[in-house]
Amino acid sequence: MLYFRNINIAVLVAVLLTSLYGCASVEQQQCPAGTLNMPNCPPADAVVDKTIDDLYELRTWREQSELTIDPVKLAEEAKVPINSVRAKVIGPAYEDALTSLAAKTWMIENAQHTIDATYYIFKRDLAGYAVLGAMCNAVKRGVDVRIMVDSLGSMHPGHSELRALETCAESAGFMRNDKGQLTTKKARAQVVIFNAITKFNFNRRSHDKLLIVDGAFADKAKVITGGRNISVDYYGINDDGTKDPNAFRDLEIFLRRDADGSSEDHTVGDVGEIYYTLLFLYKGNRRIWPYEANDEFDEGKYDDIYIYERKKAQDNLALLKSLPGIKEIMAGMPHFMNDDFRETKVRFAHQLSNLTSSKVTTNVLENVESNPNSILYLMDKVTKQRLDEGVTSGTIRIVSPYLFSGEYKNEEGEVVYDGAKNTLELLQDNPGIKLEIITNSVLTSDNFFTQSMIDMEMAPRLLLTPELREEWLSNSEEGEFNPALVESEEWKKLINHPQIFIYETGGIDSVELGGDVHYGKLHAKFIVGDQVGFIGTSNFDYRSNLYNNELGFFYHSDVLRDDLVGIFEQLKSTSLRWGTPEWLEMRRKVMDSDSKKAGPARKQRGTYKTIRALGLEYLM
Repeated sequence: MLYFRNINIAVLVAVLLTSLYGCASVEQQQCPAGTLNMPNCPPADAVVDKTIDDLYELRTWREQSELTIDPVKLAEEAKVPINSVRAKVIGPAYEDALTSLAAKTWMIENAQHTIDATYYIFKRDLAGYAVLGAMCNAVKRGVDVRIMVDSLGSMHPGHSELRALETCAESAGFMRNDKGQLTTKKARAQVVIFNAITKFNFNRRSHDKLLIVDGAFADKAKVITGGRNISVDYYGINDDGTKDPNAFRDLEIFLRRDADGSSEDHTVGDVGEIYYTLLFLYKGNRRIWPYEANDEFDEGKYDDIYIYERKKAQDNLALLKSLPGIKEIMAGMPHFMNDDFRETKVRFAHQLSNLTSSKVTTNVLENVESNPNSILYLMDKVTKQRLDEGVTSGTIRIVSPYLFSGEYKNEEGEVVYDGAKNTLELLQDNPGIKLEIITNSVLTSDNFFTQSMIDMEMAPRLLLTPELREEWLSNSEEGEFNPALVESEEWKKLINHPQIFIYETGGIDSVELGGDVHYGKLHAKFIVGDQVGFIGTSNFDYRSNLYNNELGFFYHSDVLRDDLVGIFEQLKSTSLRWGTPEWLEMRRKVMDSDSKKAGPARKQRGTYKTIRALGLEYLM
């Protein structure tokens, strides 16, 4: 069961319908007798369905002034269920990226009741327009659509493409109930900008990437989340459909209810849709409309720009589905959606409290404790539980493009949490445990600020003594290019730590260095333990831990773990271990190259020192 202060989810829906929304309701056009086929009026055989009516109200956007309960507070107080699901991983390979885009398109095109989508980056490119085209068609079929994009990650002055989606509601169909009957509720396209510039708080972002289809309908519900945004950059193709070998290498988890979950009162789809509703109603959000005023549509009378945008969306959808790779995968989607799943237990987690927490850099531990549904809280709980159960050996594998090892101080400047120190103490107390990390290098990273934190702080704090770390940081000539340091026996001993293995993607055979291998850009985020692990949106950097909302699923499954270990090993085979001669050679070649990454790589120490001097590390 899912609880808010010991309230089960059935009562929670009533709470959201009354306490959260008050007595407000959305007015439906009154249709006189004999005129049921007028625009906006339901067909004569439409049925009144209370389940659909309640769902419709629950999904309705409300202004902050209409809310009587804080959605973030509700999310913090929830007792989230452990769900039985069928799951599969969509990995970082080129074919997987195409599968991910095809799956999202297929899910939208085959939705029967509802669609909920939220993405940090939603670009106006082939992928973005194709998704909007599919959503517009869904609204016309009678599918109720909600879409939310982050105001910073998806910044655009007018969002005409999203406003155009709203105009699709002009010719929307009526929603169907679980029996397939038409109801009296007309489908909508509700578009929300998360933390809009007009209500701007720069540091509080929604880093979510989540698509839910038919969430409230247990047997039909499908959920997909992970690192991929909506942009061709994440799917291995260019805007014209040609292959992009330098795209992001990412990973997602796809979930459906398991047969064992048939007795669950509330499935993974329910959990996802309720979470979406709470995020949808965050106080910083802004609803956007096709017109200045929130007037009802006049049939066929909307601005030419929206006609253009809707046509572009349909053209891009047709182009995407015509691409040979996508077309072939789409043909196999019925099989993909129903077969080859792993049965597992999952537990949803989120960082919604980051949106409203205060003193984020000095009250870190208190803020984590305030949200027992947070990724960090649950991760700490799982770690302690496994140790208490006597699990003192095995390998913990972490993949993240921007991983940090946090250090936090209180208002008096005293260190209250040191991630590197705690990790080293844990490993020292448990010599049977190994830690393997895969992250980006100066060759593959798309963010040189965060990469400087990785190479100049995270890895040195875990591997080097304070004295060697100081030498490493001094300057390139006295540190990195100094044989007395990087060829010393002490250096070799430290970087070959028997329990800590830090790998960075790339190699000297990269195309950018004159070779023939494309390494892309690592963007996947997942953790693999002995049985329990995590897949989600968090990079586990300062921004993810302190400021962003993030989400994901903890899983408990041997077979899912084995799948992820296989992906981890493949990524490791295209990486070099931090501090080794091969890694140092790759860095030198990047610095000596004529690529756009040469300058930032040469200036990495200066970048890091500037970040620390200005106190900007928590913003990375």
